[in-house]
Amino acid sequence: MSIYDKLRDFFCGKSVVIAGFGREGRSTLELLRELDCCKKISVADKNPVEGAEGCEVYSGEGYLSRLDEYDIIMKAPGLALKNTVSEEIKSRITCQADLFLRYCPTKVIGVTGTKGKSTTSSLIYHFLSSCGKRTMLIGNIGVPPLMRAKEFEQADAVVCELSCHQLEYVKASPDIAVLLNVFPEHLDHYVDFDDYRSAKLNIFRYQGENDTLIINDGLYKELSESPKAHTVTAGISAGDIGTRDGGIFLRDMYYPADRIDTRLKGEHNLYNIAISLYAAKAAGCDPDECLRALGDFSPLEHRLEYVCTIKGAEYINDSISTAPETAIAALQAYPDTDTLIIGGMDRGVSYTPLAEFLNADLALKNLIILPQSGVRAAREVTAPHINKLFAEDMVEAVRLAKEHTAVRCILSPAAASYGTYKNFEERGRHYKSLLEK
Repeated sequence: MSIYDKLRDFFCGKSVVIAGFGREGRSTLELLRELDCCKKISVADKNPVEGAEGCEVYSGEGYLSRLDEYDIIMKAPGLALKNTVSEEIKSRITCQADLFLRYCPTKVIGVTGTKGKSTTSSLIYHFLSSCGKRTMLIGNIGVPPLMRAKEFEQADAVVCELSCHQLEYVKASPDIAVLLNVFPEHLDHYVDFDDYRSAKLNIFRYQGENDTLIINDGLYKELSESPKAHTVTAGISAGDIGTRDGGIFLRDMYYPADRIDTRLKGEHNLYNIAISLYAAKAAGCDPDECLRALGDFSPLEHRLEYVCTIKGAEYINDSISTAPETAIAALQAYPDTDTLIIGGMDRGVSYTPLAEFLNADLALKNLIILPQSGVRAAREVTAPHINKLFAEDMVEAVRLAKEHTAVRCILSPAAASYGTYKNFEERGRHYKSLLEK
């Protein structure tokens, strides 16, 4: 039975409302029209809706007020419900990620984590492809999970990057699940950190004993629930697999630093590489063959991305950084950095760990501070050797960086981009464009 047959059975004769009409919502409407089996299809979005001809449309304030009239609610990842709907309505919610995990006919490798999931997903895909496996990369990295459903049966494995928003309402888990880390983020979307963390843990909650879970060692020790799957822990000098002395260990195998040919910077990326190697091994690849292909892997845009050198000073774009821990990792990857740009949307996370790290970082000379969160973080930075420079916007931040940087400037905001930019990609491209001028 093909995935299309299973989806047709799921939707047949049902009334369906698509809640959220961005990229995934539009692809959901395309899919439902192709299946041609729903009793009724409607669209609900806070913004004006275009491209939903033939559907009943709810928009503006109160656009979610009629969810109780539908059998199935197809929720888009960006829609935050928190406690605004009843448990009965929540029981009708599903999403593309849920249906993909339920019905995909081939092996699924799912990757989540607060940070590192795009790099790790891309690495696993790169390793599988380099070993001759028929594969594809979908999900949070930019391709809605069911957009390529017709190709699933021809693949040996499908790699899917999964955000917390995609995992929040799933009732199935991947064959190989990767959980990199969990620390406070997206707290504007969830009731609290426990709620956010619980969404992440769905990546393994529905696994069976024949499945594989690769999980951060520290996180595994904190779990109050025991995974059913074969569990492999990962860490820096800890767990079953991870990094040690600049090299990588995979249980009984050790690859020293001189065997690791990579353009990825930082120990956190060695951790991502170790996990990706093990995930590829679990999918039937030879780790040695994967490692030979590692040098061909290019770092992703906005993730410790080298931009240019101006008057002898390097400029690095780490706009993906939306949490304090990632700014710390950026400085650990480039320990002689003398200028750091931080700040963005303030979502209430604690900046104490970052401030403590900066106060002890003797190489850092200049902290360029953007509103809103940067101002709050800067209050805790008290080291006398750090020159605190306040900038109204990215234009002024780059001007200050050019004036004061002697060695390296990193844009690693430790904050979301919303309010000023559409997303972290737009923020990173603006930074690069200002430097390239």
